[in-house]
Amino acid sequence: MVFASLLLVSCHDKKANINGNLSIADYAALDTSLYRLSNEKIRQHIDQMAKWDDDSMAADYRTRSYYGNRNPLVWIDRRGLDHRADSLLNGLRAVVDMGFGAKKFRLARIADDIRRFRELDFDSGDNQINKVAGRLEYNLTKAYLRYVAGQRFGFFNPMYAFNHLDKLATDDERAAFRTLFDIKVERAGREFYNKALDKVREDSVAEYMREVETKSVFYRQLKRMLRDGHVSKAERVKILVNMERCRWRMPDTPESHEKYVLVNIPSYHLLAVDGKKWLTMRTAFGANGSKTPQMISSVTHVNINPQWVMPRSIVRKTVARHAGDSAYFAQRRYFVIERSTGQKVSPRKVTAGMLLSGRYAVVQRGGQGNAMGRMVFRFRNNFSIYLHDTSSRSVFDQKQRDVSHGCVRVEKPFELTVFLLDDKDDRLIEKIKYSINADVSPVNVSKRDMTDNMRAVADTLDMKKLVTRVGVKPPVPIFILYYTMYPGTSGLVESFDDVYGFDDVIYRHLRNYL
Repeated sequence: MVFASLLLVSCHDKKANINGNLSIADYAALDTSLYRLSNEKIRQHIDQMAKWDDDSMAADYRTRSYYGNRNPLVWIDRRGLDHRADSLLNGLRAVVDMGFGAKKFRLARIADDIRRFRELDFDSGDNQINKVAGRLEYNLTKAYLRYVAGQRFGFFNPMYAFNHLDKLATDDERAAFRTLFDIKVERAGREFYNKALDKVREDSVAEYMREVETKSVFYRQLKRMLRDGHVSKAERVKILVNMERCRWRMPDTPESHEKYVLVNIPSYHLLAVDGKKWLTMRTAFGANGSKTPQMISSVTHVNINPQWVMPRSIVRKTVARHAGDSAYFAQRRYFVIERSTGQKVSPRKVTAGMLLSGRYAVVQRGGQGNAMGRMVFRFRNNFSIYLHDTSSRSVFDQKQRDVSHGCVRVEKPFELTVFLLDDKDDRLIEKIKYSINADVSPVNVSKRDMTDNMRAVADTLDMKKLVTRVGVKPPVPIFILYYTMYPGTSGLVESFDDVYGFDDVIYRHLRNYL
């Protein structure tokens, strides 16, 4: 079939048709192999492109798989090329506003090959009609899938990348890694790619490209900052990686709630929001060797004067060598229990081997001097991570506060507790205040084990005022996230140090698109 329909211009093209005055005789002159489309030859050129394409993004694999399985052509048909290719090309130009490189989406090649189709600019060499058609078909699909998958789900997979960073010390020959990102973000699968290609067939390319872009207000702020142009190279990198974070489709976001708690790790601060009211405070979090993982949960209750079950890593590093030293344990208000039975074991009878075996736990009594302070904010998660008070208040005077074993220490635990309460009952608040200031050393200690000071304190305690647990109803969503740029309470974007080096991890991947 003579490829006469190539003479049609896009319905969106306002330029004059340079071939508008052609006659029937002119069409007859085109009846040569130079202008004849062959599905078989187009497929051969697509196969050749796929063979030499070593790009390794998920969309690239999907493109090769699609054509390798001999699925129908998406952009080229017996009538040639229509306006859908122009719609895609116009949409792809947005990658420049995203800070990405036009070359990585093959924009120049695509634009030139579309021009060749429009102007019938073919030859018998590299620009032979079937070669151009195959090149266009493959490049259009690859660029389209790269764009829509990246905009809809992100160009970087945080679940895989962050959870393969920090190796755990283990005797197992297989590598084990610390979980640093425990948020199940959506990822592109077969169903998504099939839907995306169906949108092309439905002539909905432009609409779908707009649909998949994140609607985040913060994302649009960052995009405007990038377009402004008055940013240094380092600032540009920071903007790009935080734009990428905005693309990740998390199961929940702070903006979806009127009341929530946000801990942004690099900011060293917590922000609690309830409509137009907000509370902010300093935080301290996991050191580099025990990073605080990113997660989403809901605060369900607050424990007052909690006991602290010491992590095994701390027992191994600091306590085991003091096994049998009852004075050491008494001074720090530690006691030892057998995990399986809950029975206490005399510190004098404890050996280092027992503590290192994992069958015994070291527990610190609640109250003044407890490592977790007077209050712990509980929420379901996979790591025994929580927000808590601290007995080492001086930590909040430090500029760098990545000091904990993974939990988040908060500067104003009492104020946060009151903020979380839906019913600000004055009597309950007074009981909480009493409980966090009282000497509770005699609580849960048998009279036989009490010291003289404990007995004296016990006589003065008002047990009716003591509370040990405060429910948070309804539960308040909590987000522990990692943004090195984020809007402050004024709405202006603030910038923070990349304390865990996560920006570098993201940027190394984004360079595939720059």
